[in-house]
Amino acid sequence: MNDPSQAEAPAPRAIDWDKGGGLVPAIVQDARDGTVLMLAYMNREALERTLESRRVTFYSRSRRALWQKGASSGNELEFRSLRVDCDSDTLLIQALPAGPVCHTGARTCFEGTQPPLAFLSDLEGIIAQRIAAPTEGSYTAGLFATGMRRMAQKVGEEGIEVALAACVESDAALLGESADLLFHLLLLLQARGLSLAQVVATLQSRHESTTSTAGSRRL
Repeated sequence: MNDPSQAEAPAPRAIDWDKGGGLVPAIVQDARDGTVLMLAYMNREALERTLESRRVTFYSRSRRALWQKGASSGNELEFRSLRVDCDSDTLLIQALPAGPVCHTGARTCFEGTQPPLAFLSDLEGIIAQRIAAPTEGSYTAGLFATGMRRMAQKVGEEGIEVALAACVESDAALLGESADLLFHLLLLLQARGLSLAQVVATLQSRHESTTSTAGSRRL
């Protein structure tokens, strides 16, 4: 999972526009969690417009015209990165969706394909929403209002409960305590303006560093 705050430059591989008569399929993936959102087509101009505006733009084969995703609905796709496949005739675009991507109102055109761990990204969004617009009775908003010290204390408490559950309680109890710990960690990260994606990127960086300097060494 890449840090969605960091937009990447296009991959250097040349695109084979001739194979598809000037068009290439473009698969759009959520930059936060890897969920496949939609498939459409691009020509050179659509890609250029995407890179210039940082808003994903496609070419409509039926209307024979460019169309920027979300131009009328507001559900734009904020461009983050581009990859070209091994045959140079298909694009993989990572973007941040501003709302539902499918015309049915669903998050993705491929409903039911969200990776299991992608819910963590959804949960981050829910936590951010509770912080930005607190509602009465919200546990998240209430805990956030108590300040950093209390939130940090809760993470410590939940960590101890995870350790105790691992030693003397059932698998179900361990899973429950682990879920509590993860939730409170996500809240603490949000309070500091950080994300789970950045934590994952840190782990990945450590792994790459150890494997490059220690040969067969692994996390």
